[in-house]
Amino acid sequence: MAFDTWESYFYPPPDEGTLRNLFDERDARTLSLLEYVETMRRQRELLSGDVAFTRTYDAAHVRAIHRHLFQDVFEWAGEFRGVNISKGVGRGFGDVKAGEVDRLLEDVRARVAGTDWSVLDREAFGEKAAVVFAYLNQAHPFREGNGRAGKVFMEHVAELSRFTLDYGQVSPEVWNQASQLSRPNMFDYDPDPASLVPVFRAIAQPRTNDPAGLSSTSPGRSVLRASYPQAASEATSQPSQTGPQRRRSGPYMPGRGSGQGMGE
Repeated sequence: MAFDTWESYFYPPPDEGTLRNLFDERDARTLSLLEYVETMRRQRELLSGDVAFTRTYDAAHVRAIHRHLFQDVFEWAGEFRGVNISKGVGRGFGDVKAGEVDRLLEDVRARVAGTDWSVLDREAFGEKAAVVFAYLNQAHPFREGNGRAGKVFMEHVAELSRFTLDYGQVSPEVWNQASQLSRPNMFDYDPDPASLVPVFRAIAQPRTNDPAGLSSTSPGRSVLRASYPQAASEATSQPSQTGPQRRRSGPYMPGRGSGQGMGE
């Protein structure tokens, strides 16, 4: 089936609020719970090292993560969305029609490759990681599941450093607010990662290895703990036509959700 229109992702009425899924579950709330169980199992596989994975930190890497996480849930797992999406007012996520998703993911790859992660202290790591995530969040390449895929991707980035990520150090509300504030203004391309810097400094934990070579701070548990089921129809919307987004000042923060930040 081609997923190239907003309606194509959803069942027809009276179930138009539920994404088409491999369970053929028509209730959005029930689907969220089924999805959570299956993706949690797949996240464990990815983060425990049970799945062979080539870290290229590019679009193919992001696709592979999403495909593994959602292979039991969506036919389009690992495929970039064919429609534009937004959350709230202001600038929508990467415009698929204008090629912005591919461009933003190339920015992600270039920033990962251009950083010597092994020498960074916590302050510098938080800054660099925030920049990478801001571009990944703005790409928001999938119709659903950007949050879970993004958090696994960022843990893969953290593997290059002396840190692991404990998403449980911040609340979903803090995470989502920081992600939302990092989005570009209405007519800008580049996100503003400033709101995410303290968040990544907070979740960065020293990576220490036990005799078996496993991190004593379990990224698997922390990523899973930061993921929350949410109906897709509540998480994102079609791009709004409202005026410029007003960037707020003040402390920023991390979490989950399909639209505002990468929490879903």
